[in-house]
Amino acid sequence: MDLFLLKKILTVCVMPINLAFILLLLSLYFLKKHPHKSYKCLLSALILLFVCSMPAISDRFIVQLENNYETFSQSSTPVDYIIVLGGWHTPNDALPATSRLQTSSLQRLVEALRIYKLHPEAKIITSGHHSTDKVSNAQKMKQSLMLLGVPEQKIITENFPKDTEEEAALISPRVQGTNVVLITNASHMPRAMNYFQRQGVNPIAAPTGFWVKNINSVKGWRYYVPNSAKLQQTTVAWHESLGLFVQWVKGLFEL
Repeated sequence: MDLFLLKKILTVCVMPINLAFILLLLSLYFLKKHPHKSYKCLLSALILLFVCSMPAISDRFIVQLENNYETFSQSSTPVDYIIVLGGWHTPNDALPATSRLQTSSLQRLVEALRIYKLHPEAKIITSGHHSTDKVSNAQKMKQSLMLLGVPEQKIITENFPKDTEEEAALISPRVQGTNVVLITNASHMPRAMNYFQRQGVNPIAAPTGFWVKNINSVKGWRYYVPNSAKLQQTTVAWHESLGLFVQWVKGLFEL
């Protein structure tokens, strides 16, 4: 099996909702012969889902990732490149390119356009492959930027990276020694910055797509009851925390 595919499968299996599903299956498996184990598995699944979907818990978890870098304002020196890390899109020729983008890709697109308006001297590098579409995510981002008025000659595509580690390895040689802005979602930014810094590039972080806009805002009663959107938020935080741990472990072996 392809190592990249295996990594993705293992990652999916340890996400909160899938762990809860595995526990529920175990609960059914043990139901007749080991009812006590069945009860423990069922209770564990319910607790996991409850904790991961609680806004008060989920928000505190993800802000530890999102608050590492300030949002981009404007560089005091000219920007050479704006790097937009790859995301995902859905193939559908009936929709314009901008409507095919997944939420995270659309958030990165908007941030790239905002920064380009501040620094029109910069070139934009879009990145990312697509496993189910003949058009890469990098190319789809380019099409979207062009629809929004960015000249084609100002956009460079890197069509082959499958993940952030590959993006850093492929893009870094092009941007060495230049003033670079890096765009990705705020929760993903710590891991992305680490990868580029290991390649000898120190970009200016431009986090976007914040799940938690203001952790100190006034909260209503809904903040203290489970919420399905917060389960997704916790899953993102869990995924990024796991990614940072794996990155740290790999770094130990590289030394």
